[in-house]
Amino acid sequence: MTTCYIGLGGNISNELGTPDQHIRQAAAAFVASSAFEQVQLSSLYRSKAYGVTDQPDFYNAVLSANTSLLPLDLLDFCQSLEQAAGRVRLRHWGERSLDVDVLLYGDEQICHDRLIVPHRELMLRNFVLVPLLELDADLCVQGVRLDSCPLAHDMTGLEKLAAAGIE
Repeated sequence: MTTCYIGLGGNISNELGTPDQHIRQAAAAFVASSAFEQVQLSSLYRSKAYGVTDQPDFYNAVLSANTSLLPLDLLDFCQSLEQAAGRVRLRHWGERSLDVDVLLYGDEQICHDRLIVPHRELMLRNFVLVPLLELDADLCVQGVRLDSCPLAHDMTGLEKLAAAGIE
């Protein structure tokens, strides 16, 4: 089993649910799958849109789990959750019902045309770093302790809403 960290986010509702419901449903799918153990979900956060800013605020959380899946199989699982939430890709960094990103896969560095791990934007996003530290205060990425990164403690544009909970 390998410990993985998954970023969950979304900012638009559709006939299948609201962004926070999509996040909870995705977390529940991890729990329901025999490929995952010890699933934990951070609190839910609301953040300003990153990159393309002319869109609604995002809801974000980070999930950790131990998995038996290989990295590309994990990516396929994550993308199946996006499809189940009715995700439509309109523009890069644009609106979405659900985004499910593989942030970390153990200590591995993966550079594949479908998957880059650690996630290339991980160290630039407080809406990822803050919930990561909530799940593991001692987490290191490529030898760097996340708690030593100023952005991991920066709540600018970020609002902690509540414990997300897994249905």
